[in-house]
Amino acid sequence: MTNASTLASAFAATQPDPAPAPQQPVPVIVDDRQALEVAREFARSIAAGARERDQSRALPWREVTQFSQSGLWGITVPREYGGAEVSTGTLTQVVSLIAAADGNFGHIPQNHYYSLEVLRVGGTYEQKRFFYDRVLRGERLGNALAEVGHRDFKRRTQLVREPGGWFVEGEKFYCTGAIYAHWIPTLALAQDGEQASAYLVFVPRNAPGVTVTDDWDGFGQRVTGSGSVKFTRVRVEPEWVVPFTASFERPTTIGPFAQIIHAALDAGIGHGALQATLPFIREHARPWIDSGAASAAQDPLLLEQVGNVHLRLRAADALIARAALAVDAAQREQNEDSVAAASVAVAQAKVLSTSASLLAGTKLFELAGTGATLAGQGYDRFWRNARTHTLHDPVRWKYHAVGNYVLNGVRPPRHGAI
Repeated sequence: MTNASTLASAFAATQPDPAPAPQQPVPVIVDDRQALEVAREFARSIAAGARERDQSRALPWREVTQFSQSGLWGITVPREYGGAEVSTGTLTQVVSLIAAADGNFGHIPQNHYYSLEVLRVGGTYEQKRFFYDRVLRGERLGNALAEVGHRDFKRRTQLVREPGGWFVEGEKFYCTGAIYAHWIPTLALAQDGEQASAYLVFVPRNAPGVTVTDDWDGFGQRVTGSGSVKFTRVRVEPEWVVPFTASFERPTTIGPFAQIIHAALDAGIGHGALQATLPFIREHARPWIDSGAASAAQDPLLLEQVGNVHLRLRAADALIARAALAVDAAQREQNEDSVAAASVAVAQAKVLSTSASLLAGTKLFELAGTGATLAGQGYDRFWRNARTHTLHDPVRWKYHAVGNYVLNGVRPPRHGAI
């Protein structure tokens, strides 16, 4: 069996990384309490520059490095491998805190945590030991999962296994975080006899043949690094390949774990919008002439709307917390029922976090007034980020999954989007 030293030797053979590994020792966060404390501190440190980074489309390299040095990259690493193994509830709070401070930045580590879950479920002991150690030292995982519009098997990204070596060939888009990464976990198909199977291939960012292009031009999530990645006969080691299809042939938490991070990110963006709304109302907004109020903060109809936004966000938080407990339970005991319950609970949370986030971004302008639309305020980033990110998976199918489960007892399908 291949050991961790073989994996390390193969990685060392690659060229210097465009995103060099951290030079300073990275502190290892030891428990949930510390993870939340560090997340709050980090969120405060990046909040002030969020507007400028978004408006000037300045990639947050310094902040990404700061995040690496904080130890937050490694908080989901299991204890037996040296990590804190924080609860899903703690992870969602960390993501939400960061997203409230900067909705762009909140998305960057999403696929990092997702890939670690795929590794936890399907990786070998040697693979886990190797990659978990790298992550605890501050190395970052990006992603190259989505195809560039190809449904035909032969045109999708391939893992080509030849006698002379294994290679990845293909093109990907929506590769959030890839530009900042040390490794790019890549979904690739390989022919296993008469059947094609998917694998998650951990490709070094610096490997010859890897081209990362910062060509994401969406109106939201502007600096998430969600551009394209091209693999031109990129040589990879078998030890960097983790089964993906096989991880969905049995009930696992990969799907609900991925989705609950998205829900937490949406809720965080909504909280950020509300946090921006309140001081603007107190300091700048005017009451409507028919309200009879001396200030906007006393306008009764405005108060009703603020209360509505606040309650919906808190309700989303509560459903996310409830769903996190279900995900944790399913991780402890993975079976058809526990994973289905977790998936449905996360789908419920995702529905509400989506609507609450969009509502908060919209009401910011409605309640704060025209002054909030001035470009210098940069408040449009909350709605743009929420609208863009909530398109990640169609909420209409969350309703379908919940309804089919509640009415017909049909468990949700097992894949990464439920």
